[in-house]
Amino acid sequence: MSAVNNKKNGKDYRGTIFLEDATVVSQVEFPGEQYILTIDAPKCALNATPGSFAHLRCHTEIPMRRPLSIMRANPATGHVEFLYKIVGEGLRSLGQLHAGDTLSIMGPIGQGFVPSAERPRKLMVGGGVGIPPMLFLAEHLAVNNNADNALVLMGSEVPFPFELVTSGIAVNGVPDNASKSIADIEALGIAARLASLQDYSGVYSGYVTQLAEDWLQSMDETERSQVDMFACGPEAMLEAAAKVASKFNVHCQLSLEEFMACAVGGCAGCTVPVHLDDGLAMKRVCVDGPVFAASTIYPDS
Repeated sequence: MSAVNNKKNGKDYRGTIFLEDATVVSQVEFPGEQYILTIDAPKCALNATPGSFAHLRCHTEIPMRRPLSIMRANPATGHVEFLYKIVGEGLRSLGQLHAGDTLSIMGPIGQGFVPSAERPRKLMVGGGVGIPPMLFLAEHLAVNNNADNALVLMGSEVPFPFELVTSGIAVNGVPDNASKSIADIEALGIAARLASLQDYSGVYSGYVTQLAEDWLQSMDETERSQVDMFACGPEAMLEAAAKVASKFNVHCQLSLEEFMACAVGGCAGCTVPVHLDDGLAMKRVCVDGPVFAASTIYPDS
């Protein structure tokens, strides 16, 4: 079955996706051509949920918008944050915006993550530009007092675009030399660990999905039955995450990344095959997803 049980049909999206002329609040560049963009988009901020995304116009002379996962949404300030890495001329143009500039945004779009009350151990796995939804989900869990026994694992092959700290939260099943955490997540009281192949100090040497496997391996069957796993990242990472979840019989939700044109379900250019109980179906990543049950995307894992 799909990860989200309250799927909407096409007409139900009317009035839930907002078009706004947003103002850039700040844009900060990090090594590896990474940027954190903060914009003032009150309607999107009020309605965004972890796993949803927005469709941004990068430049007035570039007609095609770019989909970006939402990293933070603050209804009180109306601010929405995105983390992105330069890929192509569209995002390169977006990276040239400064505070006070205006851009058009459509959002929030899509079906986000659905945490289960029956599985209290939350495992969030983000790779590269798949990191933002994990941070959003972690903060959402903390705000709603559901962050006990949560673990965030992040992988990157470029420097992490966050303040790093040595974690003060012990995590069983994780090597002692993997000690670095994200300051913002640590402040929430949530454990986090980092993974990379770049030999960064205090960072697990290997793929982030290997780190997730190590953690699950350290548990007994009863503990693993309580794990609710969420993942977002490049396709190879998502497939690896699905295999790890299948190996340990862990429920897992994946947020897919896909090229898209309209992002509101009209063009069907982002369809993917989804294996449901009643057979194979073609689902749109933009509005039917981007979050799906891992078993429906990679049924043979």
